[in-house]
Amino acid sequence: MIADLPADALLQRYRERGAYTDCFAIDVPGQVAHAAFVEAFYTTSVFKLERLLLALFVSRPSNDAEARELAGGKREMFAAWSVEARAPGQLLMCDFAGSTRSWLMAAPAGGAGTRLYFGSAVVRRSQGGAFRALLGFHKLYSRILLRAAASRVLRA
Repeated sequence: MIADLPADALLQRYRERGAYTDCFAIDVPGQVAHAAFVEAFYTTSVFKLERLLLALFVSRPSNDAEARELAGGKREMFAAWSVEARAPGQLLMCDFAGSTRSWLMAAPAGGAGTRLYFGSAVVRRSQGGAFRALLGFHKLYSRILLRAAASRVLRA
């Protein structure tokens, strides 16, 4: 599930600057459009819990229709994030505080499959004790989110 960050990944710019970055990937059968992956990712029940928390604690509500618009390139803001960059098969989002990035990519995999990627960057200058304490949770949560999105894509 942990993967190398592809050379053409929009997240590479942060790795090159020395920010913490990670990359997770999962292969699924069939051809999955990037828009379908983005919509699935942001509409899983797991992510809906995060959306609820963002609505309650930082007044950043969102809904499935907005996730669909984001996936289709018709929206630049979603919940606590804004689009930083788009490229074929990729989406890079920046959180409202400017301290983290989230990246999604769908690319052909061997045979007739698709590799779904999810990665993050932490761009704060200080990555102290709190960061290290939460890193294990972040990595587990990232895997759960990616698996949930892959499962949702396969059901669609």
